[in-house]
Amino acid sequence: MGQAQKRPAVLIVEDDADVRRLTVALLEDEQLDTIECESAEAALAVMLLGGREVAMILADVRLPGVMNGVDLAWEVKLRWPRLPMILTSGYPREGVRELPPGVAYMSKPWQPLTVLIVAEQARANPWNR
Repeated sequence: MGQAQKRPAVLIVEDDADVRRLTVALLEDEQLDTIECESAEAALAVMLLGGREVAMILADVRLPGVMNGVDLAWEVKLRWPRLPMILTSGYPREGVRELPPGVAYMSKPWQPLTVLIVAEQARANPWNR
């Protein structure tokens, strides 16, 4: 018997463990597989190693390490321009420099339904096809 094929996953890049767990639980309740990372560098490594197909990235703007979420967004859109990506932050939007085309932005604190709606919109965006 062959192994069951895994579905594409949502890559969650969040350094706050509580927020990360909440996001994972929310998406898994919607029958979406998830991959968790605490930094942009770890997320980029997941993408470059390519062990799992990633259907979308949801990342915080402020992350530990050399890269922040905006840096990750530019790198992702350079390498995988059609991959849907959402950045989120508890800080004012004005503090976030220009985002690449096709990257959605969502303020914290967010409501669970908002995450699901923005995720669906990001996946349906023609820029991401």
